[in-house]
Amino acid sequence: MSVLVYTEFENGKFKKNAHEVASYAYEVASKMGTTVTAVAINANSPESLGDYGVTKVINVQNEDLKTFNAKAYANTIAQVSAKENATIIILSSSADTKFLAPMLTAQLKAGYVPNVVAAPESTSPFQVKRTVFSNKGFAITQLDTDVKIIGVSNNAFGSVENKTDATVEDFAPDLAEEAFTTKSIEIDKVVGKATIADADIVVSGGRGLKGPENWGMIEELAEVLGAATACSKPVSDLGWRPHGEHVGQTGKPVASNLYIAIGISGAIQHLAGVSASKVKVVINTDPEAPFFKAADYGVVGDAFEVVPQLIEKLKEFKAQNA
Repeated sequence: MSVLVYTEFENGKFKKNAHEVASYAYEVASKMGTTVTAVAINANSPESLGDYGVTKVINVQNEDLKTFNAKAYANTIAQVSAKENATIIILSSSADTKFLAPMLTAQLKAGYVPNVVAAPESTSPFQVKRTVFSNKGFAITQLDTDVKIIGVSNNAFGSVENKTDATVEDFAPDLAEEAFTTKSIEIDKVVGKATIADADIVVSGGRGLKGPENWGMIEELAEVLGAATACSKPVSDLGWRPHGEHVGQTGKPVASNLYIAIGISGAIQHLAGVSASKVKVVINTDPEAPFFKAADYGVVGDAFEVVPQLIEKLKEFKAQNA
């Protein structure tokens, strides 16, 4: 009886969170004296998961699953779980898995704990640490169900290499037509940029930038840092930036290693959505801006003066350390 982990695959490679949840699953399996089995859907080189402690990969190749479908994916994972007699299933905290997790939980009559940030405190009883109250606190949650599903927070555990030789086993799920009652008509994706969900660094701008014509320095700073770009809710509401870049409690949550907020005052909804980031840097002209109370580092100054200097210094640093 192995620990089962669902590993997401997109654009020809495993997502960053796939390596993170595989690493987490390996830690859980080690505590329980068992191994890790991964589910990979339409993935290339599934055996590469062996670098992160996976000993067996259930390889699903199905044209109907080329586009994410929460119900069909949940059905597939449930079938693999039954086949492998898995009672512990590890998921990421991506937007996709948050859609499929409730469906999978219902199918398996499982207990589900999202926002998990650490390996189990105990495996008997099974207890995990998770964030609560919009990441303002932690709770130790005990799972007493036969089947346990864990959603690991992004960037909480990290990717840890544990090289093993992974065997690959093909699997064809039995998917009825009713699994595809919901279909994607169109998918609009940001191309050629780091995504907010996968980025280690996020550079975010607010109304302090005064208009969309000034967004060039946000994009330049992000490019220098290899970061994703984001914005506050008012900025997306004004149409300065696409809604896909809106981060906060009512937008996309951010759990990056570094979050840089430029010209953002720090409304409570924004702070709640980015509080899981490990290091927060704020640049704002108002020393009384609420964001400074939540920041690890703060710069009181005009973004139009500070950011260009920051970009220049970073370029010099990179040139000297190339």
